Amino acid sequence: MYLPKSFRQISLACMKPLTEQEIRAALVNCTKGEAQRLHIPRDLAERPWDDLDFLGWRDPQAPDRAYLATELDGRPVAVALRCPSTAAWQTRRSMCSLCTTTHSGGVSLMVAPKAGRAGREGNSVGAYICSDLACPLYVRGKKDAGAGGRIHESLTLEEKIQRTVANLAAFIAKVTS
Repeated sequence: MYLPKSFRQISLACMKPLTEQEIRAALVNCTKGEAQRLHIPRDLAERPWDDLDFLGWRDPQAPDRAYLATELDGRPVAVALRCPSTAAWQTRRSMCSLCTTTHSGGVSLMVAPKAGRAGREGNSVGAYICSDLACPLYVRGKKDAGAGGRIHESLTLEEKIQRTVANLAAFIAKVTS
């Protein structure tokens, strides 16, 4: 599996805070016009950057849209996602493919159009991801997923973070390939 250099030797270092302009410029799977029209959270300065491996949010003006922004090889990369509205969340227990947190109704199939020509032709990739996109907070125990949300593992926190980041890198690699 391809892992960018920055993900090969990750420590518990936090993600660099991103600006609205950096996020818009980093979107790899939408047009410049789409990137300019999307809703970016206004509270970027208040986000818990020290606890984030990626920034994820759902667009309040378009509930079927979500976005992820992270750093790969020292530069920002962002991905636009399509997802079911909150009313359509599953009711059975499911596991997030990024952070391995299980939720009852809190995991959604999120689909990203592929970057470039493949995406313009309608090709996409999907993954089951925490519906609220709070994976980094679940991994660190900063957000509770409820009873049975985090399975007991013998991995250290750093290893869990490495796994989450590697899973995210693999998903982004599928989007950009």
